[in-house]
Amino acid sequence: MSANSSAPPLHGPHGDRAPTPLSETAAEELIHGICFKTGPPRTLGAELEWLVLDAERPWLPLSPDRLTAAHDTAASLPLNSRVTVEPGGQLELSSAPAASLTACVAGLRADLRTVRAALRERGLVLHGLGEDPRRPLTRLLASPRYDAMEAHFDRTGPAGRAMMRATASVQVCVDAGHEEPGPLGYGRRWRLAHLLGAVLVAAFANSPGREGPYEGWRCARQGIWSDIDPRRALAPPLEGEPRAAWVRHALDTEVMCVRGPGDGPWAVPRGLTFRDWLRADVSGGGSRHAPARPPTAEDLEYHLTTLFPPVRPRGHLELRMIDAQPGEDGWIVPVAVVHALFDDPEAAETAYRVVKALADGYGTRRAPRNPLWRTAARSALADPDLRAAATACFAAAVEALPRLGADRDLQDAVGAFADRYVRRGRCPADDVDDALVAGRTRAAVTTTPAACAPAAEEHTGPAAHRRRPPAAKGPRP
Repeated sequence: MSANSSAPPLHGPHGDRAPTPLSETAAEELIHGICFKTGPPRTLGAELEWLVLDAERPWLPLSPDRLTAAHDTAASLPLNSRVTVEPGGQLELSSAPAASLTACVAGLRADLRTVRAALRERGLVLHGLGEDPRRPLTRLLASPRYDAMEAHFDRTGPAGRAMMRATASVQVCVDAGHEEPGPLGYGRRWRLAHLLGAVLVAAFANSPGREGPYEGWRCARQGIWSDIDPRRALAPPLEGEPRAAWVRHALDTEVMCVRGPGDGPWAVPRGLTFRDWLRADVSGGGSRHAPARPPTAEDLEYHLTTLFPPVRPRGHLELRMIDAQPGEDGWIVPVAVVHALFDDPEAAETAYRVVKALADGYGTRRAPRNPLWRTAARSALADPDLRAAATACFAAAVEALPRLGADRDLQDAVGAFADRYVRRGRCPADDVDDALVAGRTRAAVTTTPAACAPAAEEHTGPAAHRRRPPAAKGPRP
């Protein structure tokens, strides 16, 4: 997702020293200085979100106590990846920044083997699927952050709750790139990420919609994310300088919540952008919308963790549009493809030409609400334009991986995915539906739980709603 990004500690009324008010100029300079850290691309990272299922009855929701025990087990293991938990109980492993694709994959594979073995002893498995089909959806974690987040999203509709409780993704993190222009320049990579995003949505769609507003979509998860909030999940305009565009976008997005002291509830202002807060006169106790204190640098840094565009600049670029993938190693393919198309100059140039020509025909509306992204989420590679673009991009990635030093098994994994899905105009969501059409029994779909109809919910008790995520095990990429 990730909705669980940690924030810096509070000070002043929440800590041991007085807060320093932040001016509008200082806020702009702070965001401008941290959003793109430029230099030669050297590192790669991935964040993998998983559903936790019963190995024998994957169609049933787990009881809160059993799910929390699984999280505690994962958090106690000696891993190099950071372990966190999403509000609905999805388990996330985030790699440390790696110097190569091989190192990134090897580190995550080793940690996943360890986690899977420990969960197997509890009769549990990890499953890669973009949207949890089990119903009803419940929120496992309760905290001031998640309570405020849910209250904020409820003003817009049900998509926010679905996003928090049911979605899972593969997020790939690449360096921002060179300061100078060119295929590896940060400006080109920023634009490529947004133009390529629709192709990645389509190729890796793995959340078939079965009901409601996304019925029939191949990537219902993308529809959910698009609808959580009028602005929070929207990309900034791609015209103009990327840093300036991101600064404006961040400051002109509504404040989701204002943190308070202790474990008490956090305020959820309505219609207050961070820029409004910076400009508010709080000397008389605050306006009708603004908090009764000025914002601090810590408030701004926290605000940035509540922005969920399809590509988030965090010094590096965090690509957030890819569904969680099926199988134990399905996540490897999007990580390898993104690495190849961003970090090999020839492949980056090829991909940019292909996706720019595609996007130019769909207008300039911002992702993910422009027609191309909506088509990708609805139809995936059944759309002939997206299929042609994906075929060209995967071919460029396959050619680039040997130049980047990728192992043979990584090259073969990408090639096999291209043969199975891309060249045939298919995506992983099509396999889920094939299993459903074939009428496979529940006992036979332990690796494809989305094909199962929901059954009776396991008993859930109130103790689960006070759980907190496990402590971090390492730095996020």
